[in-house]
Amino acid sequence: MSVTVRLLDPAELRRELSDFPRLLVGCVEAGASIGFLSPFSDQDAGHFWAAIGDQVVRGDRVIWSARDTATGALLGTVQLITGLPDNQPHRGDVAKLMVSPDARRRGVADALMETLETHARKTGLRTLVLDTVTGSPAEALYRKRGWVEVGAVPDYALFPDGSPCSTTFFYKTV
Repeated sequence: MSVTVRLLDPAELRRELSDFPRLLVGCVEAGASIGFLSPFSDQDAGHFWAAIGDQVVRGDRVIWSARDTATGALLGTVQLITGLPDNQPHRGDVAKLMVSPDARRRGVADALMETLETHARKTGLRTLVLDTVTGSPAEALYRKRGWVEVGAVPDYALFPDGSPCSTTFFYKTV
C-alpha cells in the first residue's frame, strides 16, 4: 500500500471533512483512548471535526491526512497544536494521531509523524510534546522515532469502555 500524506489548509479540510468522522468513530470503536467514550456517533465525531476546522482556520492547529495513493481512502491523520501561550512559541503539541483499524501496522502512523516532525523543524519549532496510552503500539512507535519519555501517570484517562488507562508523556527536540 502506498500512502500520500498531505498538510490540509482550511479549504482542503472543509472539502475533506466528511471523511474524518468515520475514521474517528472507527478508532474509538476499536478501543483507542483519544478523548471519547462509547457509544460515540458519527454526529458526535462531526461536531468534533467542525471545531477542529475552526482551530485550523484560526491558525491554532495544523492537520495532515494520510490517504491510500491508489484509492484515495482516508487511512489516518495527525494534528499539531501551535496555538499556545505567548511564552511557548517554540513548542507544539502533537494530538490525535489516528490510523484506521484496517490500515494499522503498515507504516501510516510513522509517515504521519515523519511529516509532522519535518514541518515542525521547518517552521522553527524546537520542542514537541505528546501523550499516549502506556504500553500501546503508539508508545513503541514514539520510542522508535527517538521520543524521550518524561513519565507515566496511572489512571490518567479512560478507554472508550470507561476503564482507566495509564498515560505516558513524551517530548522530542527537533
